Amino acid sequence: MKTAVLICPGRGTYNKAELGTLARHFPDADMLARFDAYRESENQETLSALDGAGRFSNAKHGRGDNVSGLIFAAGFGDFLSLSSEVEIVAVTGNSMGWYTTLACGGAVSPEDGFAITTTMGRMMHENGEGGQLIYPHMDADWKFNADDKITLLAKVTEIGSRPNHALSVSIDLGGMLVLAGNESGLSAFASEVPQSARFPMRLPGHAGFHSPLVAAVSEAALGHFPVELLRQPGIPLVDGRGQIWWPHASDPAALRDYTFGRQVTAPYDFTRAVSVAAREFAPDIFIVVGPGTTLGGAVAQSLITVNWQGMSSKSDFQSRQDTDPILISMGREDQRALVSKGR
Repeated sequence: MKTAVLICPGRGTYNKAELGTLARHFPDADMLARFDAYRESENQETLSALDGAGRFSNAKHGRGDNVSGLIFAAGFGDFLSLSSEVEIVAVTGNSMGWYTTLACGGAVSPEDGFAITTTMGRMMHENGEGGQLIYPHMDADWKFNADDKITLLAKVTEIGSRPNHALSVSIDLGGMLVLAGNESGLSAFASEVPQSARFPMRLPGHAGFHSPLVAAVSEAALGHFPVELLRQPGIPLVDGRGQIWWPHASDPAALRDYTFGRQVTAPYDFTRAVSVAAREFAPDIFIVVGPGTTLGGAVAQSLITVNWQGMSSKSDFQSRQDTDPILISMGREDQRALVSKGR
């Protein structure tokens, strides 16, 4: 038996390589049919049709009202597929992965978690303002330098204070900062920081998540989702502030207010969520559910920032992975087999 912290990914994880993920791995046909029926009732294309398409279309599959449901179903399906030899001691997630976290942790039913995720994806697609870009603050070997990060944060604050410029941290993502802003703010940052082959990178189709730019979406969500939707979690949840929601000791009303309030409009500190989960629960392994494999690096970088088990660089992490893997990405077939029932 191994103890594990479960980690649920957000946007940007269902791409061309993930097409067919649900057909290959989702373990509960009846549940998938219920998800499809919900989307049909909302006049949306079913997950089965999207996942089973002959080719991937970023315009279709990457759209917020479609990709949100695909990501939730892939992540929750992986949770259902875990071996009985794995004990989940806590659940956390990145950004939209918070909604999957709620379902895996038992704070909402799978069907309500799916409805929350797809509704928030639709609201963001229809009403979200601004955009996002991503920029690293770690070097190529993932060595953490607090001064480099402080300098970068100061630049963000300075640009965000200029007239007609909106710019703020959206997600603290391991060795990266995801920034939210309006066109003036994002363009100014992109032109004033050192350039590399990939960065700064705009994230197409993304609104200014986790910032005041999406306050209207938060207001609509608070008016739409009743407090009765949420309940006490069955497994501890670690949110985007690093706060733990404990079973039998959480206020569902407060959890609702956080989920559709601060979680939507304030920075999401994924780095802190992972480091708190590591220190508080000291798991044997960290399991990143699907879809995709892109979140694994951010998890490793988050652990490096707190020198988890002596890891202070990418080479340290890779050496550990080669001898005694601490991070399992279920989007990788070879690693999936280590923790799943087989599907």
